[in-house]
Amino acid sequence: MKEKLGRIFPGVTALREYQRSWFKGDVIAGLTVAAYLIPQVMAYAVIAGLPPVVGLWAVLMPMIVYFFLGTSRKLSIGPESTTALMAAAGVGALVGAAGGPERYAEVAAIMAIAVGIVCIVGFVSRLGFLTRLLSRPVLIGYLIGIALLMIVSQLSKVTQVDVLGDNTWQELRSFFQQVHLVHIPTLVMAGAVLIMLYAAKWKFPKAPTSLFALLLAAGAVAIFGLDKFGLDVIGEVPRGLPTLRVPNFGDVEIWSLLPYAIGIAVVGFSDNILTARAFASGKGEVIDSNQELLALGAANIANGFFQGFPVSSSGSRTVLGDTAGARTQIHSCVVIMLVVMVLVFAGPILETFPVAALGALVIYAATQLIDVAEVRRIAHFRKSELIITAGTAVAVVFFGVLAGIGVAVAISILDLIRRITKPYADVLGYAPGIAGMHSLQDYSDSIPVEGLVVFRYDSPLFFANADDFFARAIEAVDNSEQPVHWFLLNAEANTEVDLTAVDALEKLRSTFADQGIRFAMARVKQDLQRSLDPTKFTDRVGEQFIFATLPTAVQAYVQEFRSKEGRNPEGVPEEILDA
Repeated sequence: MKEKLGRIFPGVTALREYQRSWFKGDVIAGLTVAAYLIPQVMAYAVIAGLPPVVGLWAVLMPMIVYFFLGTSRKLSIGPESTTALMAAAGVGALVGAAGGPERYAEVAAIMAIAVGIVCIVGFVSRLGFLTRLLSRPVLIGYLIGIALLMIVSQLSKVTQVDVLGDNTWQELRSFFQQVHLVHIPTLVMAGAVLIMLYAAKWKFPKAPTSLFALLLAAGAVAIFGLDKFGLDVIGEVPRGLPTLRVPNFGDVEIWSLLPYAIGIAVVGFSDNILTARAFASGKGEVIDSNQELLALGAANIANGFFQGFPVSSSGSRTVLGDTAGARTQIHSCVVIMLVVMVLVFAGPILETFPVAALGALVIYAATQLIDVAEVRRIAHFRKSELIITAGTAVAVVFFGVLAGIGVAVAISILDLIRRITKPYADVLGYAPGIAGMHSLQDYSDSIPVEGLVVFRYDSPLFFANADDFFARAIEAVDNSEQPVHWFLLNAEANTEVDLTAVDALEKLRSTFADQGIRFAMARVKQDLQRSLDPTKFTDRVGEQFIFATLPTAVQAYVQEFRSKEGRNPEGVPEEILDA
């Protein structure tokens, strides 16, 4: 029973094993993360189209739930830029049908519940593996697109220009058409905060500079009376904690929520898993992807019932906590206590935060999502992966967040299909002084065995690449500079076949048989042989021409060549001849 409870509530197990020596690190980490989190989550609430205080509300229940259900000891869960922007896109699209702007907060809470339900369904169905659909280049491109959307979304906040439009390009056009209406004091305030944030990151990378920047901005407004120049401030902030409330669904249809909820769940869960695994200590800490689905789902459902909006995890806050010495989710408990104190006692301070400063903080956070070094690494690795990164970013900016996710996944799958349908293929031979057989293209001094074409095709064989396999195998024989007696398929990479591939193999065998060329196979795994046996293909090849290793296949060829020609074939090492 204890084991079962431990699996469902990993946080309880971690608490049972808690060591007193960890407490100091957790407290310091909690203080550090809270100082960074408070202004950040307020800014993310603004991204989501909600009052800044909702960002603080949306910290409490997710952190409490994750404390009990989460498998990561350091992950900082709560409002996050990507899910906030996606929530804004989804809620904005639905709010008109649900009764107008006054229903915005209600629909945002319902969206959080819908995201939670999607995650719970994923947990029950054990769909944690789906995060693998988002490759690294896709994620980098996606974050670049999100960063650009975040920056555009804050143009009105940092300039007081009334930006209109249903998509990014319409918003940009609207802004540039009204650029002469920019409110200079607001722009100066945003620019000053931005400069302060970048300078502080350069000089004091570990300090909670975002809180200091907002406090300084608020202090400047209060001391110098900058509000008389027309600067907007947050204004009245509700005191106290969020209350339990069942959202009024009204005219909101669950099916209309579903596409947005699935998109937010996929991206939020992917972010959770990647961040959690990156910061796993490795000392008994196992990140369970399905348990993370349960934790994220329960956190979002609880948040929806406490007037929040969809949440995920924050990589920047997790990094900060780890650097400050976080050892367990106790550091999140410290964060919760500090946020509660702010909500109860610090309302007057929050009310003086300039809107332009919050907008600048969002723009600063957006630029941190653009990983130039990683883009450079992708470019150096493979051009096609850079194209995927750029395509994903463009899709997110052009088509919006939800459609961008679909395009990103489609691009990843198409690239996978492209690589599988036309994989690397080569002819093998022997290189002087190097054991084994290797690609003739990789070693300039390698030579093929006389009369023997050893062909390797680096992919499972199935309907999508069967024709390519057949054509390249024929090409390998046609390009041989000597008459070919044997075609030897090195099947080590051909771990899987379907019926279309078997037909291609048989067509290849019969084509070579008509030319007087023996078809043979080496390194045939038992799984592959079990798939081939029922088709009678192995019978047609002949059991004696299916070999477990390449050396035994070459030896068999040498013996046959020697018996027919009275000499050894050229290109065979002495150790093979003597075996």
